[in-house]
Amino acid sequence: MLRKILVANRGEIALRILRACKELNIKTVVVHSTADEKEMFVRLADESVCIGPPQVKDSYLNIPSIISAATIANVDAIHPGIGMLSENSEFSKIVNDHGFKFIGPKPEHIETMANKIKAKNFAKKLGLPVIPGSEKNVKNVSEAKGIAKEIGYPILIKASNGGGGRGIKKVFDESMLKDNFLLAKQEAVQSFGNDNVYIEKFIENPRHIEVQIIGDKHGKLIHLGERECSIQRRNQKIIEECPSPGISNNEREKVFDLTLNAFRNIGYQSLGTVEYLYSKGNFYFIEMNTRLQVEHTVTEEVFNIDIVKEQINVASDKEISLDQKDIAQKCHSIECRINAENPVTQFPSTGLVKTYHPPGGPGIRIDSLLYSGCSVTSFYDGLISKIISKGKTRKECVMRLIRALDEYVIEGIDTNIQMLKKILNHKNFRDAKFDISWYDKINS
Repeated sequence: MLRKILVANRGEIALRILRACKELNIKTVVVHSTADEKEMFVRLADESVCIGPPQVKDSYLNIPSIISAATIANVDAIHPGIGMLSENSEFSKIVNDHGFKFIGPKPEHIETMANKIKAKNFAKKLGLPVIPGSEKNVKNVSEAKGIAKEIGYPILIKASNGGGGRGIKKVFDESMLKDNFLLAKQEAVQSFGNDNVYIEKFIENPRHIEVQIIGDKHGKLIHLGERECSIQRRNQKIIEECPSPGISNNEREKVFDLTLNAFRNIGYQSLGTVEYLYSKGNFYFIEMNTRLQVEHTVTEEVFNIDIVKEQINVASDKEISLDQKDIAQKCHSIECRINAENPVTQFPSTGLVKTYHPPGGPGIRIDSLLYSGCSVTSFYDGLISKIISKGKTRKECVMRLIRALDEYVIEGIDTNIQMLKKILNHKNFRDAKFDISWYDKINS
């Protein structure tokens, strides 16, 4: 077992990792920026090291500072959390080269899956169905026109190193191509550091289904069910649930078999989430996230498993504690992401949280970075809390979420709570009749 772990992340996910470590009797160290010195994850860690100013590039993305902190604190391993450096293959290599364990997959698997074109081509070799499109970066408008003509409109132009729904442009005909191609390249360089983009066929009205897998160093690879992530706003997930209400048991088993057969062949280790678009009975691979996911919570509730503990144990060279036959659905679960934002403009909301009162009661879990008196700044992602319900049925989950959101008190900043309640009360959501463009359509 690992003795001491450094958490190279912040906010609610850092708290989540700290809690798992404490239950495993592992000492913890967190790194933090000057803006985060009073945050709860800093207060609850056994040790903390300030690594820089508020800007992410000077603190949470500062690899030399993180490695120095790990050396000073004499840790055994580094957990990268979600976002930040979690899918940076160079960081994972540097961590390993300095004698620390990287709590995540092999660097070569991170590197392959971090680039969307490499990942798509790799998935195709593994036998996974992929969406028709370019097999390399598209350099100019002329090249883009040729590919679009070959696969047919509508198309998507996407950042090759993208993620989180950023850097995606939808094009319905050639008249829209040039402007959107240039905009996609501009957004790609702003968000991901380079302007590489690729093109794929736009699948109309699909659902977003993802499969959670975990593998160990002893050759065991299992799935932990699927999640439905189709409730999205501008390609950003808002609500996730497990299991998906939109696929049949036969389709569920089909995508599990596809996924496990593919990633067992490459000896995948640690957590991974394989994401698909689902349309008219067909699954199309879109990407793989080689890390813990924001929405891991619903999987934990449905299967009564601590995913973070399993991830840490796998990094400790232990076997996964469960066999595939042990993975049985015990309930339904839905997660809502609460963001700090103006409900009208949807711009980020910042300031002092004057009053904070989280909801409780049966079947409600809160993963949050908030407390009364804390500050929400503009330096970091707007996700401030996750509210998760579980129940015997999907209907019970929805009603518990509405009740809990009514109880949630966050004063001093604006949030999207009213928007979430509107979605939960919508007939289409209640009837599970939605796809990834549903929310944007009803609000256009």
